[in-house]
Amino acid sequence: MKAAAVVADILKREGVEFLIGYPVNQIIEAAAEADIRTIIVRQERVGLHMADAVSRVSSGDRIGVFAMQHGPGSENSFGGVAQAFGDSVPIVVLPGGYPRRLLNITPNFSSFLNYQHVVKWAEQVVLPDAVPDAMRRAFTQVKNGRPRPVLVEIPVDVMREEVADGWTYTPAPRLRVAPDPRAVTEVAAALVAAERPVIYAGQGVHYAKAWDQLRELAELLEAPVTTSLQGKSAFPETHPLSLGSGGRSISKHLHHFLTHADLIFGIGCSFATTNYGVPMPKGKTIVHATLDPLDINKDVPAEMALVGDAALTLDALLGEIRDRLKGKPRGRTTAVSAEISRLKTEWLAQWMPRLTAKSTPLSPYRVIYDLLHTVDVPNTIITHDAGSPRDQISPFWEPIAPPTYIGWGKTTQLGYGLGLAMGAKLAQPEKLCINVWGDAAIGFTGMDFETAVRERIPILSVLLNNFSMAIELKVMATATEKYRSTDISGNYADFAKALGGWGERVTQPDDIVPAIKRAIAKTREGTPALLEFITEKAVDFSMYTV
Repeated sequence: MKAAAVVADILKREGVEFLIGYPVNQIIEAAAEADIRTIIVRQERVGLHMADAVSRVSSGDRIGVFAMQHGPGSENSFGGVAQAFGDSVPIVVLPGGYPRRLLNITPNFSSFLNYQHVVKWAEQVVLPDAVPDAMRRAFTQVKNGRPRPVLVEIPVDVMREEVADGWTYTPAPRLRVAPDPRAVTEVAAALVAAERPVIYAGQGVHYAKAWDQLRELAELLEAPVTTSLQGKSAFPETHPLSLGSGGRSISKHLHHFLTHADLIFGIGCSFATTNYGVPMPKGKTIVHATLDPLDINKDVPAEMALVGDAALTLDALLGEIRDRLKGKPRGRTTAVSAEISRLKTEWLAQWMPRLTAKSTPLSPYRVIYDLLHTVDVPNTIITHDAGSPRDQISPFWEPIAPPTYIGWGKTTQLGYGLGLAMGAKLAQPEKLCINVWGDAAIGFTGMDFETAVRERIPILSVLLNNFSMAIELKVMATATEKYRSTDISGNYADFAKALGGWGERVTQPDDIVPAIKRAIAKTREGTPALLEFITEKAVDFSMYTV
């Protein structure tokens, strides 16, 4: 077998059902010959975003794989891999490489050399017989430890060469690590002793599928729960103990409980400092449980720490805490839930005029609120985009089932949400998959709406069009006044139709819900739909200083 065919065979053994890529890369043709569905995108970054979502919504059970051409293809792909690295997403990246006689010679782009800071494992294969071992190492790394991208670069001449008979491959195992039992005992004692604990859940809960344990811990401790953007939907936000998610914009009740907490327990999170996450208030006891010890004490000093898989960590803690509480809560739930409910009611009352506004241009909050109350939330996977859509939707969208919200923000590439929605639909075809973005984001990746049409990936794309980079108005006042630098425009509903999808422009409040229903019906027929809502230049967000 040629080396490219060996790679395809290994992908098949690892359970890969589709390979996303952009030619020319010989692995793409070899994958098709091995009956792996090949999906070709319009630009590499979007394809990597699709692979990213495949891994996320399956909690890493299915690994997204992307293959691209050496040289410009690898250069174009860098942003998508960097995004997955920043958001801790396990993907396998398979760039071609220049022929060995030109490998690593300036100015030829070396993926092996240039990607090392945005992958957890990088390898350059220079002998065809080394392909099975390289793939084994890559899949072992991507399926274990902290989820992050891995990369195997195979020069084009190596791909054409024969791999000697007798090679073998066994799919890489998935291994889990449990925390130190003595540290578990210490943390359990601290959690039980805390008077006003808050649980902060990250996406490690999604990867460990520790949703039931998280809920059991919250109910046993009678502790309110918030999540990072990446962890959003790990805890049902309709639960009486839910504080919603923490991003750049947060709710009043989340702000209140973090401010008044005496202990914050972070589970499956990094506590990384970012403008798009809620900062931890000073003077609190921080208990940090995470898979990667590199995150301990990196950004937030921790009084106590546990290192291990989130599910195994929570299982161990639950055993200890049940013993200490004699198997049942202490009777705090009513008071804590009432306090959350009172603050949430006050906060929603403040925002209800924006969420139900009848004005034109449309309030983006009205669009989000109507969308939330029109779709079947448990059977919908939704993601935001960078900028205003992220900060507008994240506090108000209430996911019920995991993992149905793809949150992100440590790095904020415009246009990321489109690929995420398409990848989610590939992995979960029975669900309605939505990306919410703005007119700036569609300028970056909008042509890949054609990929959704051509590859039969019926997503719902919700575009908030205010003909402006509104979030930049305050910081670009002179550039806007003199040169109209923040003005952007387009008729994106017609654009979607021109690409073969369903497109509809909505300008009136009473038309929002009917348009959403029509678009959902189109996706059920197999047609990707784009709804363009003409909105005001909103710059108001639910923000508090912790």
